[in-house]
Amino acid sequence: MLRGAVGVALIGLAASGAAQAAEPVRIGVLTESWGFTAGAAGLRDGLKALGYRENDDFVLGVRFTQGDQTALPAAAVELVRDGVDVLFVEEAGPAKAARAATARIPIILGGVADPVGLGLIQSFTRPGGNVTGVTDLDIAIGPKRLEIFRDMVPALRRVLLPYAASDPYSPAEVKAVGGAAQQLGIVVIDRALRRQDEARAALARVRKGEGDGSFAPHASALNIPGFVLEAATRAAIPAIFGGAFWVERGGFASYGPDYEETGRQAARVLQKILKGAAPATVPVEVNRKVSFVISAKVARALGVTIPQATLVRATRIVD
Repeated sequence: MLRGAVGVALIGLAASGAAQAAEPVRIGVLTESWGFTAGAAGLRDGLKALGYRENDDFVLGVRFTQGDQTALPAAAVELVRDGVDVLFVEEAGPAKAARAATARIPIILGGVADPVGLGLIQSFTRPGGNVTGVTDLDIAIGPKRLEIFRDMVPALRRVLLPYAASDPYSPAEVKAVGGAAQQLGIVVIDRALRRQDEARAALARVRKGEGDGSFAPHASALNIPGFVLEAATRAAIPAIFGGAFWVERGGFASYGPDYEETGRQAARVLQKILKGAAPATVPVEVNRKVSFVISAKVARALGVTIPQATLVRATRIVD
């Protein structure tokens, strides 16, 4: 565990072939998702690519809350009490919970949008505390995701957009998407939800004809993306998500940051801390890599013929 100033006690860890720490660095992953995430996988693979050996040089432990934002503060405190050396957080809710739990242990962001606006760092070039890492462009990508959705479904006119009112940046995402919708001639039917049972009930009522498609929010808060997937499958309407995770589980398409690349980039940031740099002085980086995944199987089931010009832009097509 860390002893003394942030960033100092980890100097002993080095890549394979150099002097090794007495025990592996313990990395606690805090997420409101459902287990080992793409970002955590990217972090692990990134560290291994840098020469660090899993279990010998580092270990990953995950606390996930399955969309329950209220469980995040306690989960963060548990990780700190367990003696983790580093916290890796994805999305705004876990990042704020981790920051409230410790001002001493290094916190590595894995794709948290607008860390300055959330009060996590002072600036990108000099974070100024125990938080650094990688941010992504998800809020900026939201309008493009809607445009891509319209390109795949030219008849798209009315889009359902449920979101967690308590998520720190979902309102900003909704505002950005709404502005793009006006330019595209699309009506966004947004719905602020405050509890998981409310989200489940609201999306269970979705029926074909209420909208031409559904736009899942970036954040996993309240399990809204999961309920969107269930509703879209039941009502036979297309839904677009922020990550490939949902397409791999039956979603129509996703367009958003490449979360594995975010994790790999975060590994390079973490290496600087492992070599002795203080998080306060390590600049926050931006992952600009975007992933666009389409399910050909779901498209066929929905009777949607995606234009070839859009298909060729996909990063991956799932069948």
